[in-house]
Amino acid sequence: MLGKRLTPPEDERTGADPLDTDVEITPRRMRIADGLAASFAVTGYPAEVSHGWLQPLMDYPGRLDISLHIEPVPPQVASSRLKRQMARFESSNRASAEHGKLEDFESEAAAEDAREMAAALARGESKLHRVGLYLTVHADSEQELDDEIAHLQSLCASMLVETRPASYRQLQGWVSCLPVGVDLLDQRRSMDTHALAASYPFASPDVAVETSPTAVLYGLNSDSSGVVLWDRWSLDSYNTVVLARSGAGKSYFCKTDLLRSMYAGVTAAVIDPEDEYTRLTEAVGGTVIQLGAPGVHLNPLDLALDEHATRDAVSRRALFLHTLLAVMLGEQLTARQRAALDHALITTYYNAGITADERTWNNSAPLLGDLVATLRNQDDEHAHELAFQLEPYVSGSYAELFRAPTTRRPTSHLVSWSLRSLPEELKGVGTLLALDSIWRTVADTTPDHPRMVLVDEGWLLMQQPEGAKFLYRLAKAARKRWVGLTVATQDAADVLGSELGQAVVANAATQVLMRQFPQSIDRIAEAFALSEGEKQRLLTAAPGDALLCSGDRRVAFHVVASDYEHSLVTTNPAEHSPPPGPEASADTGIEDEEEFL
Repeated sequence: MLGKRLTPPEDERTGADPLDTDVEITPRRMRIADGLAASFAVTGYPAEVSHGWLQPLMDYPGRLDISLHIEPVPPQVASSRLKRQMARFESSNRASAEHGKLEDFESEAAAEDAREMAAALARGESKLHRVGLYLTVHADSEQELDDEIAHLQSLCASMLVETRPASYRQLQGWVSCLPVGVDLLDQRRSMDTHALAASYPFASPDVAVETSPTAVLYGLNSDSSGVVLWDRWSLDSYNTVVLARSGAGKSYFCKTDLLRSMYAGVTAAVIDPEDEYTRLTEAVGGTVIQLGAPGVHLNPLDLALDEHATRDAVSRRALFLHTLLAVMLGEQLTARQRAALDHALITTYYNAGITADERTWNNSAPLLGDLVATLRNQDDEHAHELAFQLEPYVSGSYAELFRAPTTRRPTSHLVSWSLRSLPEELKGVGTLLALDSIWRTVADTTPDHPRMVLVDEGWLLMQQPEGAKFLYRLAKAARKRWVGLTVATQDAADVLGSELGQAVVANAATQVLMRQFPQSIDRIAEAFALSEGEKQRLLTAAPGDALLCSGDRRVAFHVVASDYEHSLVTTNPAEHSPPPGPEASADTGIEDEEEFL
């Protein structure tokens, strides 16, 4: 007997005899201790099967007991039975022909199978076995059990397996599924050696993850018909890294993961360089901030007010502005430049009525133009040089974003920072400013639910040394604030080519690899310890194919989405028609997707 129990009952964990458990039996189900169970017997099998065809049952995401009872049939008995069966088929076919009835093709196929099996038995190539397959599904409540039964029957139907409830024999069905080798149902079917061998799932290519309220459906397993469910919030690190070449489906996967995470109550913020998340954000009632659009301003000198801070707001803001100016100027500041900037910042805030006294922190913050004016007025050539380099951001072609106080505060369950309207020279600056605003929102509140920060096209920030340091600090500190940082990039060289980039990858317990360029596959294979087969899979992967890596666990999957989800996450312009409402079809809609999950 081959038995499987995904989650042992309480009495097994305590060492008690499971047969001593109090039970309450009804015709179609039974109560065992605090749970419910329903048993089924498999009465119909597909005509042809491949190796491991029972694997989908073994990968069932709920608690399911599977028992396979095997009884060898002596060759003499098997031969006699097959002869009688062939005689019945032949007699039935002749009777149908004499009465002018049409041919029964199912009977013809069964007769042909019986002849082939008899010939194999005569040559000693195979043997006959009587096989009983029984299933017992468990749940905690009546409604959950009904749902599990519906899911199990749907799965069996997709496998062309016919199941019947063990009506009025639930106790016998439950005992038959226990690992004691007793078959009380005696619902047997004959199988030859080859079919029986194909029924043994010795190994599973799926990632074994227990279901949880925050688990997300990533897609379908590429090596089996199972689903890939993943819960990033159950790991040591909540961070995720997604590496893929352009057109591999990276953004499609990230948007699908984001949307399904929100089903579980996760709030999120997105850095969107190409305005790809606006459609999704508006559909779920989120907030879109279009940096670079006319009338949209963001003041980098706004103070980060944190009631739990150990340092004053002015000092903390000055530290960030050192990082920001290094990214804006494209080079690290010298010691003299940092000193001149520190003096100018203190003077600028003082002129605006803001000092180390927290009572002054609610005053209106100065603008970047005020800081540049202070630098000009200093009697220091390094301050004058900084003012000269910052001139394009104050009165030049880059001034629109910084010329006025911040116009909109990011307050929503999903905030998308769109950078598409920014000039290319400002993309890195915009990414850093958006991340800073997001992190201030995350760090200044007490976490009561998981939150996600998604940085699409992370290479924009990784190209800047100071930006890479800022992203590394976020990756290190995210877990303490119940935040999962997702970094997606199409330029693996920028991420893996620096120590900071490698540290960001190392701090991500979930790593998703999609199709890669041949030029970068060797570096990726070395960083993620890929086998030759995995390298070839990534080089030839179709859009949407991915390899999930987490420690020593690996699984290949294909991203899938419902029709409604697809309409929100696709970037194909030909498919950007108004998304169908959930009421348009019983097979689409977010509600249906939740039910499927």
